[in-house]
Amino acid sequence: MLGQRLEIRQGQGLVITPQLQQAIKLLQLSNIELDAFVEAELEKNPLLQREDAEPAGEADAPAAESQDASEMSFDEGRVQDADRSLDARSDDVYGDASPGERTSDRMEDVGVGEAQVGLNDWSRAGSGGGVPDGEGREQPDTRDATLWEHLQAQASQAGFSPADHAIALSLIDAVDEGGYLRGELDEIADRLGVSLDRVEAVLATCHGFEPTGIMARSVPECLKLQLIDRNRFDPAMQCLLDNLDLLARRDLSALKKACGVDGEDMAEMIAELKALTPRPGAGFGGEPAQTVIPDVHVRPDPAGGWKVELNADTLPRLIMDKRYHGVVAAGSRSDVEKTFVAECAAQASWLVKSLDQRAKTILKVSSEIVRQQDAFLAFGVEFLRPLNLKTVADAIGMHESTVSRVTSNKYVSTPRGVFELKFFFTAAIQSSDGGATHSAEAVRHRIKAMIDGEARDGDVLSDDRIVEILNEAGIDIARRTVAKYREALRIPSSVQRKRMLRTG
Repeated sequence: MLGQRLEIRQGQGLVITPQLQQAIKLLQLSNIELDAFVEAELEKNPLLQREDAEPAGEADAPAAESQDASEMSFDEGRVQDADRSLDARSDDVYGDASPGERTSDRMEDVGVGEAQVGLNDWSRAGSGGGVPDGEGREQPDTRDATLWEHLQAQASQAGFSPADHAIALSLIDAVDEGGYLRGELDEIADRLGVSLDRVEAVLATCHGFEPTGIMARSVPECLKLQLIDRNRFDPAMQCLLDNLDLLARRDLSALKKACGVDGEDMAEMIAELKALTPRPGAGFGGEPAQTVIPDVHVRPDPAGGWKVELNADTLPRLIMDKRYHGVVAAGSRSDVEKTFVAECAAQASWLVKSLDQRAKTILKVSSEIVRQQDAFLAFGVEFLRPLNLKTVADAIGMHESTVSRVTSNKYVSTPRGVFELKFFFTAAIQSSDGGATHSAEAVRHRIKAMIDGEARDGDVLSDDRIVEILNEAGIDIARRTVAKYREALRIPSSVQRKRMLRTG
C-alpha cells in the first residue's frame, strides 16, 4: 500500500564545498592558467591584492598581511578525503588525469608510446578542470594544431622507447617556425646524457614525419628529404643541391658542368626543385608554442644531492587587505552590502590559504620525485627508475589523486633540461628473483644490445632465447613483451634478421 510519511535519518557524508572544489582545482592548474585565474579573482574581489602592490600610505600593511598569510594552515586532509570520494566515483568531475596513469601494470601492457605518460604534453599548457555553475568550462579546441603539437603527436605514435621519445621531444623543441632544426645535436646529446649516434638515429626517424622535409638542418637537406620522398633523388640532383650557390647566381653553364647533365635535364631538375617547399613548417596555423616556464628548479647541491626550489616567478603572492576590509565593512548599511563584503572576505582568505598550500604541495611532490630519480639527473635517461603515482603518494603521505593533480601541467628545470613532472613516471618490469624491479627502458636497451651483437657473434637470437637470457639475469618478462619491445625498437624478427645476415 502506497502512502506518504516523514522520516528522520542520520548519516555521514562528505560535502565538497565550492571552496574545497576550488582548492582541488588549483592543484592541477598550470602556471599560465593559475595566473589567468588569479587575475580574474583580483578583478572580482576588491579585498584581494598582490603582495607587491603596496597601497599609498600603508607601507606596513602588506608585510603584516603577508605574515598572516604565511601562518595560515590548510586542511589537506579534507582535500584527500575529497580525493578518495571522487576516486570511488571512478571519474573525476574536475578534469583529473585518467586513472590509467596511476599504475605501472597498465602501462606495461600497452605500447611504448602510450607507456611514456605525459611526454607528449610537456611543452604545451593543458587545460584545467571545470568550475561549479558552468564557469570556465573547457570548450572544444577548434583552432588548428601548431607545428610543434603536430610533431609531438607523431613522436607519440612513432614507437620510440621512453628514452628515445625524450630525445625526440628535445629535438622538436629545437624546431623553428619554418620547420628547421636549429639546435646542435652534440649539445642535446650531452644534456640528455646519451651518445651523439643515438640522437642522430632518433633524428633520422623524425625525418620521416609529416610534412616531408621537416626537422632538416639546412635548405639542401630539406630539399633532399622531399626528393627522396618523391623518388627523384639521384647523384645529379645531389650535385645540384651541393651547388645551390651557382643556381642562385644563375650560372647555369657551371652548374651543368658540375652536375654532368645537358640543358634539358638541367631545366627539368630546376623545375623539380621549384615544386618543393623550402619552409615545410610555414603552412601550419595556430598560435606559436608557449615558452615553458618551470614551476620547480633543481640544481646540484655543493654539499651533495640536489636542491629543489620553487620558481618564485610563477607563484602569485596575494593578500587580503584587512584595513580596507574594515573600512568597507563599517560603511556597509544594507544586508546585501554586508553579505557581499563577508563573502569577499571569506573567498579572499580561502584563496590565500589555497595558494600557499598549492606551493607547499608542489614542492613536497617534486622533492620526492627528485629523490626517486636522482640517478637520472646524475647519469642520464638510461637510469630512469620505475616509478608510479602510488609510490610517491605513499612516501609523502598523500593520496594518489593529489599527486596526479600536482604533476599535471607542472614542469621542472633540471641540468638535463625542462621536463613535465609526469615524465618521471615510467613502467616497471618485475624481477624473477624477488629483487628490485627493472625499468622498462633498461630492459629495452639490453634487448637492443643483444640483437646488435648478432652480427659479431653470427648467432641470431629468437624471442624465446632472449626471454631465457633475461630470465637468467633475473628479469621476469614474457615472450609477447619481448616481441612488443623489439617491434617498438623497429627490429625485424629473427627470421628476417637471418635473411639479412645471409645477404649482407
